[in-house]
Amino acid sequence: MSALSHIPVMLDDVMAALAITPGDHVVDGTFGGGGYAAAMLAAGARVTGFDRDPRAIARADAMVADAAGRLRLVNRPFAAMADTLGEGAADGVALDLGFSSIQMDDPSYGLSFQSDGPLDMRLSGEGETAADFLNCATEAEIADVLYRYGDEQGSRRIARAIVADRPFTTTAELAGLIRRVLKQPRDVKRDPATRSFQAIRIRVNDELGELERGLVAAEAVLKPGGRLAVVSFHSLEDRIVKRFLAERSGSLPAGSRHMPEAGPLQAPSFERPDKARRPGAREIEANPRSRSATLRVARRSRAPAWGALRAAGSGSDFGERETDRWHA
Repeated sequence: MSALSHIPVMLDDVMAALAITPGDHVVDGTFGGGGYAAAMLAAGARVTGFDRDPRAIARADAMVADAAGRLRLVNRPFAAMADTLGEGAADGVALDLGFSSIQMDDPSYGLSFQSDGPLDMRLSGEGETAADFLNCATEAEIADVLYRYGDEQGSRRIARAIVADRPFTTTAELAGLIRRVLKQPRDVKRDPATRSFQAIRIRVNDELGELERGLVAAEAVLKPGGRLAVVSFHSLEDRIVKRFLAERSGSLPAGSRHMPEAGPLQAPSFERPDKARRPGAREIEANPRSRSATLRVARRSRAPAWGALRAAGSGSDFGERETDRWHA
């Protein structure tokens, strides 16, 4: 079973974590280029793949045909897996929170500053584009997004320049402005536009909100003993996953007189998660985009799912709590 043109990150580790046996039903929540799904099928699983990018689904027609009924693709966000499949429907769930090489390298998505394309960034093709946001938002709103989701220290200066020079319609226009504003030394390898593009993309696609909802959905869809494997690529994502699994496994730190006890309100829905894993040197050399990846794995317990994130202490501020401060 062949995948599309994409190198899946930490594939061997993810497959080992899922421990697939023939006949298992496994969810590939971020189908993308089909790398994980192909390995799951080769291991004998039935696979349901989710992707909100309709182009990713359309590209996989031949792969679906080759799978002879063992691969079903759903053009919905992975947060919809429980609504689509029902509770306790899966033996495993894998989420690769990065983007496929196909998406990053195709200028029409507007995700990359390395080639010119429309300033879009939407994976679903629906809703507000990056251009819509930047051309209409206030300077303070833009600066907050750049700092909160990109940790961009020059967020105020960039936001001020965007408001002064807008409208923007292409990725080259935006990247060029950011490079002029930051004036980064030539010996620094990271492109000055990196953090800002990341932040705007996260905001346009509501990536952190989707992740929170997706973790809750995975908890619901997994059978007792089912395994969850999540590969994240930056600290905001990893913090959300880490805290979710710590909370749902009952392993959050005990409280103090300054902070109330944070223990579970009910029986843990996950067993204590495995230690986080990182890609090895050989994989990083073969696939440099894997360099920032972190894999977290946990096994579903027999306890009922907790459901939606609690409003007190574990809500939508999972990924923002440590960056929710104004910037210099």
